[in-house]
Amino acid sequence: MRILYGIQGTGNGHLSRAIELIPHFQKVAEVDILISGLHHDLEFKHSIKYKKQGLGFFFGKNGGIDFLKTIRKFNIYRFIKDIRTLPVEEYDLVISDFEPVTAWACKIKKVFCLGLSHQSAMLNIRTPMPEKIDAFGFQILKKYAPCNQNVSFHFQEYGHNMFTPVIRREIRVLESDNKGYYLVYLPAYSDEKLISVLSHFSSCKWIVFSKHSKEKYRADNVEINPVNGESFINKLKDCEGVLCGAGFETPAESMFLGKKLAVIPMKNQFEQMCNAHALKEMGVPVIMDLENDGPKKIKEWIKEDWNFGKINYTDNSKSIIEFIFKHYLL
Repeated sequence: MRILYGIQGTGNGHLSRAIELIPHFQKVAEVDILISGLHHDLEFKHSIKYKKQGLGFFFGKNGGIDFLKTIRKFNIYRFIKDIRTLPVEEYDLVISDFEPVTAWACKIKKVFCLGLSHQSAMLNIRTPMPEKIDAFGFQILKKYAPCNQNVSFHFQEYGHNMFTPVIRREIRVLESDNKGYYLVYLPAYSDEKLISVLSHFSSCKWIVFSKHSKEKYRADNVEINPVNGESFINKLKDCEGVLCGAGFETPAESMFLGKKLAVIPMKNQFEQMCNAHALKEMGVPVIMDLENDGPKKIKEWIKEDWNFGKINYTDNSKSIIEFIFKHYLL
């Protein structure tokens, strides 16, 4: 039995989930891995058969995506060639974790493709959504990596074929502590903007992991670090709170460890707006803009007693694979 597993390589979340799931797939099948995007900071130890450009994006410095750089770096001819030449018809099952080359290759060649992602949860009518839906953003998410069926992940099991987050083993084995500092991961903001806001809270120590800096340095009470997976886990382990984007894996891991959490969704990013809405329903503070309402809400968040507790996300990796084989490999 042969499986093609396509993984979105922009960011670390898709890869961290795949690292946990792939060994279970490999117990019963030969697994070929495709990664597109390649803008990640996570060590991926599994053998990669296909490396593709995909449809990744670049972080900006004002709270959103750098659309100009993203468009400038995109090669549509290479993307089309990658879709046409990918031999999806040779596999018994093709899986796409929000990876567009595998999904579109299957769609064009009429091969069944199973979506296995957090983003596909946004297509489920039971998933919490803001009152005002960004119709354009929804259509982009829907068509970015179209699949025949979806198995989804979210902060809670809101609907059919949906599982709670896959927490990587490096996080599960941590003995968490609270050493009083705050961890920050907001890659869509420049270091300067973060320092200008966070330095106002002089009684707090802020440890920032930055996509925009290659060197570690300090500005007042703000420590800037280049992104490093192992270092990030060590700092997450002992922090008091986490201020991050409204992605999926970092908030999920923070809640699993019982960390005080607040999120700032990326601007014009449909998925993060939906995640922010779901987290708000769960009691997590949401800050819509770092510079405008950020200082006031961060001050309130720092003073707030955190009674959220840990969310015991069970290790569901094996049961997810069993579910997939039962329903999609007859």
